[in-house]
Amino acid sequence: MKIKFKIFFLYIFFLISPCIVHAIDKGITEYDYLKFLGESIEKIKTDYVESIENKEIVESAINGILSSLDPHSSFLNAKNLEDMKVQTKGEFGGLGIEVTLENGFVKVISPIDNTPAYKAGIKAGDYITHLNKKSVIGLTLDEAVNKMRGPVGSKLEVTVGRKNMEPFDVTIKRDVIKITSVRSKLEKDVGYVRITTFSEQTKKSTTEAIKKLKKNKNLKGYVLDLRNNPGGLLEQAVSISDLFLEKGEIVSTRGRNSSNPDTYKAAPGDIINGLPLVVLINSGSASASEIVAGALQDHKRAIILGTQSFGKGSVQTIIPVNPFGALRMTTARYFTPSGKSIQKKGISPDIVVDQAKIEKIDKRNGSRESDLSGALDNPSKNSEEKNTENSNEEKMDDFQLSRALDLVRGISLYKKELAVN
Repeated sequence: MKIKFKIFFLYIFFLISPCIVHAIDKGITEYDYLKFLGESIEKIKTDYVESIENKEIVESAINGILSSLDPHSSFLNAKNLEDMKVQTKGEFGGLGIEVTLENGFVKVISPIDNTPAYKAGIKAGDYITHLNKKSVIGLTLDEAVNKMRGPVGSKLEVTVGRKNMEPFDVTIKRDVIKITSVRSKLEKDVGYVRITTFSEQTKKSTTEAIKKLKKNKNLKGYVLDLRNNPGGLLEQAVSISDLFLEKGEIVSTRGRNSSNPDTYKAAPGDIINGLPLVVLINSGSASASEIVAGALQDHKRAIILGTQSFGKGSVQTIIPVNPFGALRMTTARYFTPSGKSIQKKGISPDIVVDQAKIEKIDKRNGSRESDLSGALDNPSKNSEEKNTENSNEEKMDDFQLSRALDLVRGISLYKKELAVN
């Protein structure tokens, strides 16, 4: 009987012991944590070496919570919120670089075309370690960005760390950053469209650019250049993808409840009527750029050429907390139509082409037929008027673009041959 009682006691002990441990873990309630936070704030207010305003303490506390979660979440006070609204409209002040935090340093996602940072030679992947000789370690992303901003015309000394190079200093003159989000031109028989950022006017400007290029009836296809495009507005990325797709999913965003994703789909209508399309990307292509590249790649609507993209596959939602500002908080991840997450991986190009410099090889000092004494004249009058070797020679110092143009022309020729056969 005693043995049976002991066995029963041990059984009950092992049955309820996990519950006891769980109860101990649950001993600290949410109220206890909030009380701890309140007491800590009071201690800071009363015992810190300098007097601190309530506003500064609370804003710093909230920002500390958010920035510790991931590099893209932060608190925006009223001024920062207004600056962000101005930036999405396409004009703001500063150096002209899109940045993130990595290992305590400010990492350049990409310089924006024709801005002070771009002209100073700042490149995607560079690390900014010091601003005016002061280390950026310990600063939040917003604090670092605010230090890079300043009066138009003022100068900032930036210390740059670059792979396989010693750190070096660059002095950059601040300016008003006016972003022309879309530029286009005709590359002989190929339409070239460059999108530098996804702002409120990007779809409208892209549509106008393509309509202008379409006036050339001999177009063989298009190149969409998304290199060093740091992203921007989600709805603009969806709209740009939709321009080239007839149907299907463009992107989905999945938050904490991944079983109920938000899905964006294309409407019928391809603005370039099925002509070949090549999309250029590189390590500076991030966020919205990756959405466009991923959608066109998964639907096999375009060939992606270049190098691996940045890999920013998270969604930041601006949540107003009036009258204090807003929470910029990561609420979801992006997924391409095939279900691949962009986060930390990026988009892999179909054809890997590293950027390279094209140099013209000097001609050999050899003789030609025309140099020989008594050589016969050419009966064609045009041969004396034009030197086609020189007049039609195109200077191409962008190796990736050169390969993209060749690829568009090759696809067009292949399709034409198939149609004939």
